Amino acid sequence: MSSLSETWFADGYIDFEQKKYTLLAYLQQITRYFNENKLYPQLGDVIFHYNNLLSFRENKQFLQQQFPKRLTAVNMERLQLLYEQIIADDELMQELETIIQYAIQKMNSAIREGTEIYEFVEESLNISPVGLIPLDTQEGYFFLCDGRYQDVIVYEYRLSIFERHDEKYRGIHTQYLDTYTKDLVHTCEHIKTSLVRQRKELPTPAVYRIDTNLVFPVTETLLPIAKRSLVKYIATNAA
Repeated sequence: MSSLSETWFADGYIDFEQKKYTLLAYLQQITRYFNENKLYPQLGDVIFHYNNLLSFRENKQFLQQQFPKRLTAVNMERLQLLYEQIIADDELMQELETIIQYAIQKMNSAIREGTEIYEFVEESLNISPVGLIPLDTQEGYFFLCDGRYQDVIVYEYRLSIFERHDEKYRGIHTQYLDTYTKDLVHTCEHIKTSLVRQRKELPTPAVYRIDTNLVFPVTETLLPIAKRSLVKYIATNAA
């Protein structure tokens, strides 16, 4: 998928019709992925650009807090200088405001579309512990199963907590381990027992099963939503 630059709305010649064409071509690709129920990284990307436009319009720090890895210090400084130059030109600033306002409306519609898919997938997920759960749930395994009822995809997870501006956030790091074909032998309980025997570094792991009766693309949709849902599930049950 071709992507927009962080400063696409102000790169080169600032012309509404030109930027409109660039934006619509980008959003057409986003919609095509959404129509295939593929959310990531497309949904995160369009949210980034949407928030970046809001921040530029409000002359803030261009999402330095929310997206510290996307905008470099060089990009941040360039945007600030660009804003200062454009704000002195009433006609140019009006053209840019027209571009930004149009883009915000179009991106907002795309985000709503992606969010509806996200919520639909999230509501279809069922999370349940496999066996007894230890007191320490910061690391362990989860088994991902979809409506094809064929495979159990096994991941190792590790939770992390990081702080930004007096707020704490929970993150999750995962690693794919293996895929088992569902049968009478490879039950979730049997897979858990095998993991404990084979991977001595986690003698008493927390293990969860995440399943849905529906079928979604695993990498682009099911896995990222399952990860976020598991973080919320663990946080809720630990409270």
